[in-house]
Amino acid sequence: MRLRIGGLTPLTTIDFPGHLAAVVFCQGCAWRCAYCHNPHLLAVGDDGEGWPRLRDFLSSRRGLLDGVVFSGGEPLFQSGLADAMEGVKSMGFKVALHTAGTHPGRLRRLLPLLDWVGLDIKTSFEHYPQLTGVAGSGGKARQSLALLLESGVDHEVRTTANTNLFDRNSLLALAEELATLGVSRYVLQQCRPVEDRYPLAQGEAAIFFRDRLLLEQLGAMFPSFVARQA
Repeated sequence: MRLRIGGLTPLTTIDFPGHLAAVVFCQGCAWRCAYCHNPHLLAVGDDGEGWPRLRDFLSSRRGLLDGVVFSGGEPLFQSGLADAMEGVKSMGFKVALHTAGTHPGRLRRLLPLLDWVGLDIKTSFEHYPQLTGVAGSGGKARQSLALLLESGVDHEVRTTANTNLFDRNSLLALAEELATLGVSRYVLQQCRPVEDRYPLAQGEAAIFFRDRLLLEQLGAMFPSFVARQA
C-alpha cells in the first residue's frame, strides 16, 4: 500500500485520549493555512517512509501500545489511508485520526474504521477561503463535521485560538454555531507561533486563556469544554 510518512512519534499519552499511542505524521495537505505548525509536511515527497516501516514498528509494539494516531499534514490527503488503517486494525491496534476535514468523501469511508477523531474547525465556515487559500474549503469542513456528528464515533472538535483570526465576539459566535450544530465536546487550543513565519506578540497567544468570563461562557455552551494551553 502507498503511504507517505513524514515522521513518527513512538509514544504519546495526549493525542488519543485515554490510550497509549504512536503518532504517524502523514505528508501532504490541500490547504495552506498561514499558522500551520508542520509546514514541512505540506508537500508530498518521494522520500516519505511508508507502510513497511510502520508495520515493522508496530510489530515490535504489540502489547505496549493501544493504538495509532494518523496526523499530518492532512491524513485525508492520502488515498492510501484506508488501506493503512485496515492494516493497523488487523494488527490489533485501535485507530485515531487528526484532521481538518479537507476530504469529506474520504472521511465518510474511513469512519467505520475509526475509534476516535480530533476535528479542527479553524474559523467560521464562511471565512475558510481567506485562511486556507482554497475556495469551498468551509463547505468541506462543515460537511466533515456533519458526518462525524452523525457517525457516533468518539471525538472532539477543536479550534486554535488565533488572535489574528478571532476577537472575543467572533470566537463566541463560532462556538455558538458549533453548539447549535450538535458539538458536545469542544476544545479551545492555544496558537503556537511558527518562527519567522507567523509571529505573535509576547503573551498574545494566551490572551483568550486569561479571559475567565470568556472561558465560563464557552464552558456553558457545551457538555464538555476544555481550554488547552500550549
